[in-house]
Amino acid sequence: MSKGRLEAFSDGVIAILITIMVLELKVPHGADLAALREALPVFCTYVMSFIYIGIYWNNHHHMLHLASRVSGGVLWANLHLLFWLSLISFTTGWMGENHFAPLPTAAYGVNLFLCGVAWLILQKTIISAHGDRGRLREAIGADYKGKASAVLYLAAIGIAFITRWVSLGIYVAVALMWLVPDRRFEREVEAVGAAQPRNG
Repeated sequence: MSKGRLEAFSDGVIAILITIMVLELKVPHGADLAALREALPVFCTYVMSFIYIGIYWNNHHHMLHLASRVSGGVLWANLHLLFWLSLISFTTGWMGENHFAPLPTAAYGVNLFLCGVAWLILQKTIISAHGDRGRLREAIGADYKGKASAVLYLAAIGIAFITRWVSLGIYVAVALMWLVPDRRFEREVEAVGAAQPRNG
């Protein structure tokens, strides 16, 4: 399978996930601020999840740009990531509809944690497919940010049963940490572009 086909499939799935999430935003039954206030928790969870999916889409694009080949293992690892991403619409809706109750808030964190694990597996699988000289291996390095994210997710899951607002704050903090496209990838992408011969 070509790398382009894998990217196109992933882009299509992610676009569908965003569409499913936005369909969870129900039109308020009223024309006053009180009606909008009822819809606010669902809207806030939608915004946060939209940002998370956008982060995955952005970094997925950069990561695959550094890959020169796609193996069978990469295909399955990519599907594994898409599976956990597809559940974000469910955990987002559950958390929003229940106004950030402890269990749905913790479940949202579990979902984010498993997305992160799937991302690390996909990274490792692509690196393995390219051997020691792959550019992705150089870009990832020790991956302190990825490991820190996993620890923060686990902390937020437990904290959700004590104080949900701190848990939500951790989810927002991790999203902000990844909001800017990963510079480790961008440096290698720029290096690849500079190394390619220019026509004319």
